[in-house]
Amino acid sequence: MSDEPATPPVTSSAPRSAFSEAFAGITGTARAVVAVLVLLAALVGLAVGATLVARPDAATPTDDSVDAGFARDMQAHHAQAVELSILVRDRSDDDTLRAIALDVLTIQQQQIGQMAAWLRLWGLPAAAPDGPMAWMADDADHGHASGGALADMPGWVSTQDMNRLRAADGVEAERLFLTLMIDHHAGGVQMARHAVDHAHHPEVVRFAQGVVDSQTREQVVLQDLLDARGGALPD
Repeated sequence: MSDEPATPPVTSSAPRSAFSEAFAGITGTARAVVAVLVLLAALVGLAVGATLVARPDAATPTDDSVDAGFARDMQAHHAQAVELSILVRDRSDDDTLRAIALDVLTIQQQQIGQMAAWLRLWGLPAAAPDGPMAWMADDADHGHASGGALADMPGWVSTQDMNRLRAADGVEAERLFLTLMIDHHAGGVQMARHAVDHAHHPEVVRFAQGVVDSQTREQVVLQDLLDARGGALPD
């Protein structure tokens, strides 16, 4: 776990830095409580997102902009991280890992709410007209001019690997979760860096830089936890 203090989650559009200790003392949290936390995080994110992008000095992004594409696709990317975190909490008894998973799912669910609020405030539909990843069309590895799929996102976890995690338990589930989340974070960082370089709305750029900073640091924490458990499982 990081020794850095957590940044208050409702005063800035920038994501919090490496796993806060806000949930470090929570053990045995019921699934129903987690569901409530996820819902509350989404509602907070909607409120914060609507407030932070309502700036008269910032032009409203267009439907085909990097700003809108990032807001749409990072929501899906975050949603998969939330799913991974819920799965590992159901399969692990390790207090540290369960606290980290709760931190991930609440923070990223809040950010999903923020990005959804941006799109509503901009008057743009939730779905991209050209499909996922068109906003990264100039990225040779992951961009698509049109007709992309969620699976084209960097770090996207395959259906096969999601099913492996659902079937795993204990340390096996922990090692698989950590392996998948490290790659997932690396992909999220790549998407966010593209937004930092190409988005125009100042709050989107600030938010994306926060994703780069926080998830880069979090990968180090996750790797340490994975190494302590014997490293990645064989394919």
